[in-house]
Amino acid sequence: MHLVAPSLLAADFLHLEDACRLVNESKADWFHLDVMDGRFVPNISYGMSIIEQIRTVAQKPCDVHLMIEEPGRYVADFKAAGADHITVHWEACPHLHRNIQQIKSLGITAGVAINPATPVDFLTSILPELDLVLIMSVNPGFGGQTFISHTFQKIRKLRKMIHDLGLHTHIEVDGGISVENAGPIVQAGADVLVAGSTVFHAPDPVAAIAKLKSV
Repeated sequence: MHLVAPSLLAADFLHLEDACRLVNESKADWFHLDVMDGRFVPNISYGMSIIEQIRTVAQKPCDVHLMIEEPGRYVADFKAAGADHITVHWEACPHLHRNIQQIKSLGITAGVAINPATPVDFLTSILPELDLVLIMSVNPGFGGQTFISHTFQKIRKLRKMIHDLGLHTHIEVDGGISVENAGPIVQAGADVLVAGSTVFHAPDPVAAIAKLKSV
């Protein structure tokens, strides 16, 4: 069964506690927390202090996606803030193996994200070290974008790579996921769906999460 990770980036930050409780009470599996620095991506979101506050309410794992430069400087602080999983970007890490080992040394799971233009082949050497690969299905930085269709090819190829190596690495997909395309995304090989606008802009967010779980 695939997992659903609502992205709090799309929530109403004036009522963030309510959004967290909604996720707690829904069929969602993880909280997805997008951290943006205004340098690696053209937007700024939030940092450790907000995650600390979310963690006081969140009853499910916190999946922290670092869209930042030099993530190695901060992963220990994000772990201390409450991260259960930390994902860094292939494009931001010239010493990626070192970054992954650093995350794992903190006792949490480690992932690598790739942007739409980055081939999954670039992960060949590091894949056995990863708990999770996050395939960006939009260009990172903003919510509410349209799913990029060639992502399906990347998911299928990555699923074959994982299978051929006998691994159990999660494939997470983030960007433009809707109730309509979630089924084909899972069928292609994804097992974690990140959804922001589809959940928090829905008339009934709990029902939207349930639909994403049932595809």
